[in-house]
Parts: sequence; structure tokens; C-alpha cells
Amino acid sequence: MNWQTREIAPGLYLVATPLGNARDITLRALDLLAGADVLAAEDTRSLRRLMDIHGVPLGERPLIAYHDHNGARARPRLMAALEAGQSVVYASEAGTPLISDPGFDLMRAALQAGVPCTTAPGPTAAVAALTLSGLPSDRFLFAGFLPTSAGKRKSALSELVGVPATLIFYESPKRLGAMLRDAVEVFGPDRAAVVCRELTKKFEERSAGGLDELARKYADESPKGEIVVLIDRGAGPVTDATTVEAALQEALTRLSVKDAASEVSAIFGISRRDAYQMAMALGKN
Repeated sequence: MNWQTREIAPGLYLVATPLGNARDITLRALDLLAGADVLAAEDTRSLRRLMDIHGVPLGERPLIAYHDHNGARARPRLMAALEAGQSVVYASEAGTPLISDPGFDLMRAALQAGVPCTTAPGPTAAVAALTLSGLPSDRFLFAGFLPTSAGKRKSALSELVGVPATLIFYESPKRLGAMLRDAVEVFGPDRAAVVCRELTKKFEERSAGGLDELARKYADESPKGEIVVLIDRGAGPVTDATTVEAALQEALTRLSVKDAASEVSAIFGISRRDAYQMAMALGKN
């Protein structure tokens, strides 16, 4: 079908695009893509394909690439169009703009300039994965991409150990195994987790289990596509010393004092120092 062009008011419009299935586009998003004076996209080829599928003509309108590597150069051109009273649509490559996406600086510049801004909401990989995960969804924390180095990644994970919400991460397929191994060390082997891959696409996959189970699954496997990792909420600080001691005694039957303390501190949200001192005392006894 050919989408009918409708005039839209001047301003910046953030348009969410499908994660994979082209039919997940909204009618309002198609209206905006058809009617904007200027189009900008994280990936212009992806947006052109999406528009062709739905019969939205580009015509003579400019389609400007706007991504992490050229944002500083492309932003002045888009701001000039906005300040001239034109309508500008920005679309991410997949999902909702500004969620791990370079559109943040453009939106901030438009707001600071007093330009009218709005959004046409739609798919987001983090929320789509949460709905499929089976993990608690009443409270969740989107943590985006973790650092690439192991040390910084473990530090970032350690800050989230006791958060009483389901944790959501985006991860590179190449680093998935390493990220899960670090999560086992920080959160403990039995914390429930889910790996979602290629959401809404032909080879969509959901893998669930304890962190250790998933770490072993992906240790030698190199999955392809977009990855979302979800980890169950922390239990919060535990003040029951008997419970902590019992967990330490069990951990000491299979781990060193240091590793047992790390595992138990992650599981119960107590400091590693306190857990280590308890483990040392139990080891002497």
C-alpha cells in the first residue's frame, strides 16, 4: 500500500521502529515518516527498507545519517531545519530512540533551543525481553551496556547486587560468555537469569536458568544477533546471622574462603569484608 502524506507541525519527532518484524511499526509512526520535512536515522538503509515495505515515499526530502560517529557534524544541519520551522523525524536503527541510542544529544539540543519535541512510542528491546523473561516486572532497572573490560564490568555489576529490581542489560554476542562468568562471580551461581536473543525475528530465542547454567551454555557458544540479559532482583540485606553462616558453611565445602565469602556476600547483599571475616572464623572452627 502507499501511505498518504499528511502535513505535520514543525518540531522534532522521535519515532520508534520495529526490533525486527516490520509489522510492529505504528500507524502514527508511518504518518510522521510520510509527512516530515526532514528525516534523520541512525541507519539510513534500515529506514529506507522500512519505508519501502510500508509504501512510504521519500521523494525529494533529505534523509540524513545521524549516529555516534557523525553526531557533532550532522546535528547543526538538523537544528538549522528545526529553527527554520521545519518538521524533523529521527528514527533509531531498531527500537525506541534514546534507549542506548545516539539521539540523546539531538533531543537535548532541541529542548534547549525551545523547539517543540514529542515522541511516537513503540518497541523497546528491554521491555520486550522483560515481558518474555518470566522474572518480576513490577520493578526493573535498565542498566544498558556494561563496560568492556572485565575489571570495570565486575565493578559495575557489584554496584547492582542488592538492587531490589530485575536488572536488564544489553550485551554484545562476543562478550556474552564473559559477562555471564563475571555475573556468576558477583551475584552467585544460582541467581535466576534469562538471555533473550533476536527478539521478534525468525530465530528468536529465550534461554533461562541460573547464572552458572547460562554461563556454561554460552562459554563456547557464539550467538548471533541482538542480546538482552535479565537477572533476577537481589534479596536485599540479610541480618539473620544464622542464615548467612549456614550458607557460608555450605559454600566452604566447595570453595576457598575468599570465593565462598564473595558468593555469599553477593547472594545476601552483605559486605564482602563481613562475609570474609565470618568465613575465616568458620574455617578455623
